[in-house]
Amino acid sequence: MMMLWKGIRILFIWVQSVFFLQCSCKGYNPPDNYMLDCGSSTNTTVGDRVFIADDNSESSKFLSTPQDVLAISSSNSNGDSPLYRTARVFTGTTKYTFPITQKGRHWIRLYFSPFSYNSYDMSSAKFTVSTESFVLLNSFTTTSSVVKEYSLNVTSGSLTMTFSPSSNSFAFLNAIEVISVPNELIQDDAALLPSGNYHGLLDQALETVHRVNMGGPAISSLNDSLWRTWLNDWNFLVAKGLATNVSNIDAVNYIPGGPSQNIAPSTVYGTLTEMNSADNPSSNFNVSWQFNVDLGFRYLVRFHFCDIVSKSLNQLYFNLYIGTSMVVSNLDLSTKAFNTLAAPYYLDLVTDLTDNTTLHVSIGPDTANGAYPNAILNGLEIMKLNNTMRSLSGDSSSVPSGSSSKSHVGVIVGSSIGGFLAVVFIVVLFICCQKRRRRLARQGLTKTWIPLSINGGTSLTMGSKFSSGTTASIASSLGYRIPFMAVQEATNNFDESWVIGIGGFGKVYRGELGDGTKVAVKRGNPKSQQGLAEFQTEIEMLSQFRHRHLVSLIGYCDERSEMILIYEYMENGTLKSHLYGSGLPSLSWKQRLEICIGAARGLHYLHTGYAKAVIHRDVKSANILLDENLMAKVADFGLSKAGPELDQTHVSTAVKGSFGYLDPEYFRRQQLTEKSDVYSFGVVLFEVVCARPVIDPTLPREMVNLAEWAMKWQKKGQLENIIDQDLAGKIRPDSLRKFAETAEKCLADYGVDRPSMGDVLWNLEYALQLQEAVLLGDPEDSSMNVIGELSPQVNNFSHVDANVDASVSATAAIHAQEDPAIDDLSGVSMSRVFSQLVKSEGR
Repeated sequence: MMMLWKGIRILFIWVQSVFFLQCSCKGYNPPDNYMLDCGSSTNTTVGDRVFIADDNSESSKFLSTPQDVLAISSSNSNGDSPLYRTARVFTGTTKYTFPITQKGRHWIRLYFSPFSYNSYDMSSAKFTVSTESFVLLNSFTTTSSVVKEYSLNVTSGSLTMTFSPSSNSFAFLNAIEVISVPNELIQDDAALLPSGNYHGLLDQALETVHRVNMGGPAISSLNDSLWRTWLNDWNFLVAKGLATNVSNIDAVNYIPGGPSQNIAPSTVYGTLTEMNSADNPSSNFNVSWQFNVDLGFRYLVRFHFCDIVSKSLNQLYFNLYIGTSMVVSNLDLSTKAFNTLAAPYYLDLVTDLTDNTTLHVSIGPDTANGAYPNAILNGLEIMKLNNTMRSLSGDSSSVPSGSSSKSHVGVIVGSSIGGFLAVVFIVVLFICCQKRRRRLARQGLTKTWIPLSINGGTSLTMGSKFSSGTTASIASSLGYRIPFMAVQEATNNFDESWVIGIGGFGKVYRGELGDGTKVAVKRGNPKSQQGLAEFQTEIEMLSQFRHRHLVSLIGYCDERSEMILIYEYMENGTLKSHLYGSGLPSLSWKQRLEICIGAARGLHYLHTGYAKAVIHRDVKSANILLDENLMAKVADFGLSKAGPELDQTHVSTAVKGSFGYLDPEYFRRQQLTEKSDVYSFGVVLFEVVCARPVIDPTLPREMVNLAEWAMKWQKKGQLENIIDQDLAGKIRPDSLRKFAETAEKCLADYGVDRPSMGDVLWNLEYALQLQEAVLLGDPEDSSMNVIGELSPQVNNFSHVDANVDASVSATAAIHAQEDPAIDDLSGVSMSRVFSQLVKSEGR
């Protein structure tokens, strides 16, 4: 009954929202309003908007070089818009110039939808688009329909856009808009993260990256006063069960002095996403969204709010987060919206330079005032700001010609002098290096190693296979500082062709030390938020650990403000790359089980190998590496944290980790335990058996989140319906059942209900045994171990009752004869324990 009522409510919201779309658009008459249907010989009507045909003498006046322009058409274009039936193809550099009657901000919308025409396959076109002052697209190519929207402040009497084909290629365009924007839309100031104010937005070019209507339907450009498109937020929600929708469009009250319909239509302010507290006054969690962004840019993030849920003023207080940082606390919309309910309000924030390809936005309750726990968000816009190269499309090889001639002369002269000095410096440096190399050779040394000083402490001298005599710190005797020049030599001066991976910390290069040892070199990106703290943590953690299922740290380098970590080289890369996306051969079920078992051993060691547990905090398939024999090793300890003391149940700390793998209880309560690693590992287990990304926004909404989707099928007892097709018919049902039960237990909502890593390890070992041998008796009775019951069984073998085939004993006996690694502080492997349980003589 509850589900039926919720479905009716959602349906009502959408019907009401769609109805109001028809009347939400108030007219705005832009002084400049150019809309061209490129390549068309007739005007094209889209809703109530008319795009002028540009294949005539009147419209061709906008083009600088019509001789290099072809007008082509296709009745089989990819897009469903009539604008995508024709296109202009530019075989040479071509300019569009539009007269500007009113200076100020203008929309520029570029429509692309590739199709083939004679010898032109537009999906292979590669080109750059720029204005007098900014690069909009650099080496752009597309295989699908896309609209690129920009906002530029035009300060002259014309706007020129240049289309420049790359070498041996061409450019194309289906349609273009250049339209005046109301002055109120973008102000010059905004709050700057992590603190301070940002001035100068009017001088920035902006690119719309995401525009989202929270809790309401998608809004087309025909139903927005400024012809914007708003997407529904469903595919961006991280944990959909934590959110619910509300609609009350009639209540929206646009008041004088506040945002107008030009800021956002009533369909945005009249719908929202809020916490799904389920009438629980003790609810304490965040609702989060995840958005893809480009590295190395600042973003203007605009939050739209309208309190249509409160019955009176000062009832709603909540916090606002970007990433893991709280950017606004104790937000009371009553005080922001002229002490009026349901009055629109928006907030602009400019981020720091991004060091990740995802941007997370969250809302959560603030109950300090005794208010009922709730948080809302009506709409969100994310706009990219141009970088220091005045580009919106990554690194640009040249700055547009919008500067004065003096600036150009200065650049040319400065470049010439700088280039000459650089050559001289390189020559001198080369001579010095050669002399130093010969001197070291005479001394019989290949590299100089000096103490690891990150922890301080007294030093002692010890031998090393890398030098004739080296010094290491007592505080961390397994870590060594490596000279920067040695790292350069090992990586061929950080050759980009040697890059084997890119993460939040920076790029990872393959390398080879002077003695032939293969290494992986992780070089920190100065712009990364994973900075010195993570660098130190990685060194401190890996200097203490020595386990065959943890990646070994060989050394580090902190010269020249660098943060470089050198690890043992893992020949077969990440587990993730072997599951999907890289084209590598598929892993067998046995290989996958053995990899999961190895990773579980490593995590079990972290949790139990010392007096105080170590919590990894970033368990994911990309942090499980494989050596030449596909043996798994857990890597990346930059986010690791010491576990709670004996008299504590958890560690209170800011939430860090990777979305899709993040423990929801840790995310809600910011209370960290070893069970947070267990949850993440459970997601990895489903990732292993299903071989797909944990978050995939391109899929239907019920499939976006792997954990939710897999749990749905697991609870039905039908997980086999969604497993990797390469495994179909190759997994014994009992083995899959035990594996799936283990993953399901790991994903329990509350940490106390999840197994320990020791329990998980036990069950994975058992799943492997079930795969390799046929058990006697009823298959339903073959699950000897239930998650959570490991300890009594290990401590008292007589309580275990299992009849097994001789083949099981033989297989287990092979495991029992393994020599445990000296550095494996987990002691006897779980395979050895298992062999004692299944062999009758072991009972």
